[in-house]
Amino acid sequence: MTTIDIVAKELHMRPNELLHESLRTYLERRLAKVEAEIFALAKKYGVKDVFELDTKVKDGLIKEENAHEDYFNLDNLEADRDKIKKLLEEFRCQ
Repeated sequence: MTTIDIVAKELHMRPNELLHESLRTYLERRLAKVEAEIFALAKKYGVKDVFELDTKVKDGLIKEENAHEDYFNLDNLEADRDKIKKLLEEFRCQ
């Protein structure tokens, strides 16, 4: 008997139901963490997203060398957020 089977049995759930709920919970927590990181970076530069950060750099309001690493981090975080949201939406449709 696998760990999933044991836990599911103890919680009076089907193993697939436990896996589904566990994965959904993981994605929701991961989304919250990613959104918190996005918020912190956006607040640091007074922007709402990576596009606005790019505009401020291009306009000379923020020095590129100061924001270079954060720009790429913010871009990656926004991409991760979109992927996680898409996955969560697919879970809701099942």
